[in-house]
Amino acid sequence: MSERSALAGVAGVLGAAAALVILLSGSAPAQSSRAAAIAAYAGADREQRLIEGGKREGALTMYSNAPTDDNAALVGAFEKKYGIKVQLYRASSEEIRQRALAEAGARRFDVDFILNNGPAMEALAGEKLLQEVKSPYLADVMGRAIPPHREWVGFCLNVLVQAYNTDLIKKAELPKSYSDLLDPRWKGRIAIEADDSDWFAGLMGELGEEAGVKLFRQIAAANGFSARKGHTLLTNLVAAGEAPLALTVFNYTAEQLKKRGAPLDWFVIEPLISMPNSIAVARLAPHPSAAVLMFDFMLSDAQKILAERDYVVTSRKVGSPLDRDKLTVMDSATALAQGEKWERLYRQIISSRP
Repeated sequence: MSERSALAGVAGVLGAAAALVILLSGSAPAQSSRAAAIAAYAGADREQRLIEGGKREGALTMYSNAPTDDNAALVGAFEKKYGIKVQLYRASSEEIRQRALAEAGARRFDVDFILNNGPAMEALAGEKLLQEVKSPYLADVMGRAIPPHREWVGFCLNVLVQAYNTDLIKKAELPKSYSDLLDPRWKGRIAIEADDSDWFAGLMGELGEEAGVKLFRQIAAANGFSARKGHTLLTNLVAAGEAPLALTVFNYTAEQLKKRGAPLDWFVIEPLISMPNSIAVARLAPHPSAAVLMFDFMLSDAQKILAERDYVVTSRKVGSPLDRDKLTVMDSATALAQGEKWERLYRQIISSRP
């Protein structure tokens, strides 16, 4: 190949690359504008427009941190009602957050709809990856579940309660306060989820940081914590008798196992800490009509489905197994901003101990 031909080839490749960059740069604002227009539409034919648009789009890509069975119930009900296929990616909160950020950094916009916890959503909102949706169902949602920017909305409250194995612990023996965990009877019997630093931050805020941290250091020194990875695993370990008492399990998982006949029950040591589990439409969703339709579905039909599965939902029109007015709802922006501090303290006091 001659030098001139080689240079021409390089120029052609560079030109194609430049054209691709221009195309991507031009298409992203257009797609964002389209998603924004769909999300903001409030006409009387809103639902019909969304259904027709969603069927034309043909599919919906959803990232979710919900348990497998609950995802199946939600996705199944949505597909049955609207005839729109949902492509589901299920992972942990942090894995979803990192995947969404990595895809955006690579200008690869696959996701339409995200279901994840409040702090992870706040991180995505900070990167301008989420689209505010002016859903008519927002009027039913408790105010503490909607951040000021409104780019994500809490569809339920993740409430961490305490659980115990009913074959190993009598109800009369249960601790009534966290200071009761200093009793020698709990030595080697207390389990906790390994990554619940958000809960720990909220609890310390209610107990008073200095006093709360001191208390948990004393409990760790006196009786120890058995840190286990995963809330569902932790709850199953309680049911199996491997973890007699667990400090941080989701109320709905514990109740579901209890109803299936497991030797497990749950209770509350106040203050009761909760964090919004949230939904959002991606700003550059390739299937925006289907994504907005799923957003509306999660704040309407899905609220009843989840309540039947023992979730604490955020719609005031649907009942709750716990009094929502008595829950401490953590501020997700604060939890995100102070995350490193509380992760460090949590590891030092709890999850790094044998």
